[in-house]
Amino acid sequence: MPKKLNLNPTQMVVLGFVVAIFTGTILLYLPISTNEPISFLDALFTATSAVCVTGLVVVDTGTRFTVFGQIVIMFLIQIGGLGLMTSATLIFLLTGKKIHLRERLIIQEQLNQFSLEGLVRLSKYIFRLTFFVEGIGAALLAIEFIPQFGIGKGIFFSIFHAVSAFCNAGFDLMGNFASLTAYKENTLVTLVISSLFVVGGLGFTVVLDLYGKRNFSKLNLHSKMVLTVTVFLIIVAAVGIFALEYSNPETLGNLSIKGKILGAYFQAVTPRTAGFNTIPIDKMTSTSLFLIITLMFIGASPASTGGGIKTATFGTIVAAIIALVRGNEDVDIFKKRIPLDIVMKSFVIVFMSLTLITVVTIILTATEASYATFKEVLFEVTSAFGTVGLSMGITTNLTTIGRIFIIITMFAGRVGPLSLALAIGNKKTKKTYHYPEEKLLVG
Repeated sequence: MPKKLNLNPTQMVVLGFVVAIFTGTILLYLPISTNEPISFLDALFTATSAVCVTGLVVVDTGTRFTVFGQIVIMFLIQIGGLGLMTSATLIFLLTGKKIHLRERLIIQEQLNQFSLEGLVRLSKYIFRLTFFVEGIGAALLAIEFIPQFGIGKGIFFSIFHAVSAFCNAGFDLMGNFASLTAYKENTLVTLVISSLFVVGGLGFTVVLDLYGKRNFSKLNLHSKMVLTVTVFLIIVAAVGIFALEYSNPETLGNLSIKGKILGAYFQAVTPRTAGFNTIPIDKMTSTSLFLIITLMFIGASPASTGGGIKTATFGTIVAAIIALVRGNEDVDIFKKRIPLDIVMKSFVIVFMSLTLITVVTIILTATEASYATFKEVLFEVTSAFGTVGLSMGITTNLTTIGRIFIIITMFAGRVGPLSLALAIGNKKTKKTYHYPEEKLLVG
């Protein structure tokens, strides 16, 4: 009998994403999946983008893929949003298979939980929440899409975009890389899609905590941190984009006041790993683009369907900086102390993320120099890392090397650079000794 792989939970999570990506690649490469043949690399790119819920595409989803191919992409998005092991738990529950300790450890790693207690129950809640929210979103979108596309196509479009939005994937079926620009002044589509990816980006544990307690003061520290940072970023970004793009004739300038507000709000929340856009990204001002790059880097929240360094990581670093400036030894927030190992982990995540983005940007500024500017490359790489899917229009022109590095970046962004490093590296070993301490001049 073949020997079982001796992998830790982090390695199993990474392996699970790899298996899902290559399975999706094979399915999308089949002739039944496309109207016109695509290369294996394009199939790999699309599958990676779907499983990593990114939304960057090298071929148009609405025109190049058949209904079968689009259904495959939708399932890859759903699996990638929930996580492979969480999705497998649903199959275990439906078939009556017992979920052993090993599976529970993998679920714990995938959902960023501190304890093994209640993981199966949490998984059940996640399934119910996901299908309930996606179902409501699809029903509301059908009000707009059925009259426009007909019953069959309208229902399919509603389900596909609800799944894509809740999972923060950014894939659309509108054709010609148009995303949702045709709906920039449509209140229903704008608010439904944005609400779906905001809820999906908060994280399952936060939504369930909020639903159970319904009082901010009673929420746990993680939920308070995520909600505070999320609201702060949405307000700052919405006001900033509204002011910066208000007179820009190629974005918000020619829209009504309602259109300007909807456009500014939508473009403020979509960089939080959602990937849809209602105004042309490449026409925005440089200041707005830099703001979006920052939002994409921060991303969504832990245990959510999104990527980036995560809101809780960002909030922890801000709290640590404030504590250092004030001369406090402890990092306190909401009358709770954040453990030192969490603070250190947050700084490591940011450093590794910046390093990844820097290295890939340097490489792509060389390989894509013939058609892309530094700003376009930095935007593309950050979008890939944050699993956002927004682009200034260079994705389809990427060279083979460029596509490979964007694939790597999307994968690292979804599983997390720290998790990826831990999966590749050796197992943890506890030191039985300590070297003498000596001070070091920094700053």
